[in-house]
Amino acid sequence: MYHKILNTIRKYKMAEQGDHIIIALSGGADSVCLLHVLKTLSPVLGITLEALHVHHGLRGEEANRDAGYCSRLGEQLGVSVKIVNKDVKQFAKDQKLSLEEAGRILRYQALREAAEEAGKTCLGVKIAVAHHIGDRAETILHNLFRGSGIKGIGGIQPVNGKIIRPLLETDREEILFYLRKNHIDWCQDSTNEENHYTRNKIRNQLIPYVEKEINPMAVKHIEQTGKILSMADSYLEKQGELCFKAWGTVGDGFVGYPAKQLSQEEEILQFYIIRKMIGMLSGTAKDIGFSHIEAVRQLADKQVGKKTDLPYGLEGIKEYDQVKIKKKADNRQETVIEKDLEKFVEIQVFPWEKHKEIPKNQYTKWFDYDKIENALCLRFRRTGDYITLKDGGRKTLKKFMIESKIPRPDRDRIPVLADGNHIVWIVGYRISEYYKITEHTKKVIQVIFNGGENNG
Repeated sequence: MYHKILNTIRKYKMAEQGDHIIIALSGGADSVCLLHVLKTLSPVLGITLEALHVHHGLRGEEANRDAGYCSRLGEQLGVSVKIVNKDVKQFAKDQKLSLEEAGRILRYQALREAAEEAGKTCLGVKIAVAHHIGDRAETILHNLFRGSGIKGIGGIQPVNGKIIRPLLETDREEILFYLRKNHIDWCQDSTNEENHYTRNKIRNQLIPYVEKEINPMAVKHIEQTGKILSMADSYLEKQGELCFKAWGTVGDGFVGYPAKQLSQEEEILQFYIIRKMIGMLSGTAKDIGFSHIEAVRQLADKQVGKKTDLPYGLEGIKEYDQVKIKKKADNRQETVIEKDLEKFVEIQVFPWEKHKEIPKNQYTKWFDYDKIENALCLRFRRTGDYITLKDGGRKTLKKFMIESKIPRPDRDRIPVLADGNHIVWIVGYRISEYYKITEHTKKVIQVIFNGGENNG
């Protein structure tokens, strides 16, 4: 047992000489085993230990029993045990969470706070939790049923930042055998036998049925599959990062990827590229599901201006030849196309070829793509709008409309294509000299306005 866990610690570089380890101690068999084994291995690893027990304010006298047991165990082993009280029921109510999820969040919160405090005097601080092979298999099944991607189905990881899991290559039977052989008592949580929670149903009903009726090695095989999927996820994540490094762009409040290039990538790589893009702005991939990524992926083949809502105040949007993830705008000035005009416009970007004839259609115009500084906006006029004339001078849009004898009632109904306040095209009238195609043009953006008969 000691040799196996020592190998796991060394294989995944869980601890270094001089590290201080905080053990999450519930009083149950797994965490008690973890504390005993790490205490025995501490001279070999050159580590110091403490333990933390979270009293959830649930289960009445049974919870008090567990806290008392953990304190006594620490005294017997010469390990400091800190008891932290948390009102899980109130937190669950306030945050609209299940008791199970609320308890998990508060436990890790307490452990991180303890690690931060220990970090003031210790160089390396780690948090050790007692997940084993069975826990990993349960997590894999739980995430599979919830519709998680490869990362979720890969299950619990041996190391996640400061969190280490020395028992992750040890199964439950080995843990119980070790405790009984060494005459070590532990606390039994009565709620573990209840089947109100999904994880308990998987642990107490589903897995025993599968082991009995299908394959007695099912848990081991599920755990092995999780390892393979975890390796695949790590590899594909790196490939996605390489793709983004080669083709992606990062701007103020957005990340982008060429739509055509995205469509040409392998489908699985599209998934990882988009997930990376979302993560770059959100800071997390939690709550980013398959449906979110698929909706962004489909934007590559959609019309310019199409959007999809994402978690964390983000949106996916097709802008010209790019698929972008952006922080949602606080006002309509940042939209690409005003809602009332969306059905009237078609936009396409392509390389400029000098032999091509520029269209002379009143409602189809070509512009120099590289001169556009902001997201183009098809909208109605606003204060501060201006247009560039042939001599390079500027004229306010208001003055242009007055001089063009456009009736006052019509001025607010004429669509304009705008680059910020710089008007690119007064639809049905004229385009800005600044954005015209020249011998130096490299890319063309073509804008077709299909509402000419009703809105010219």
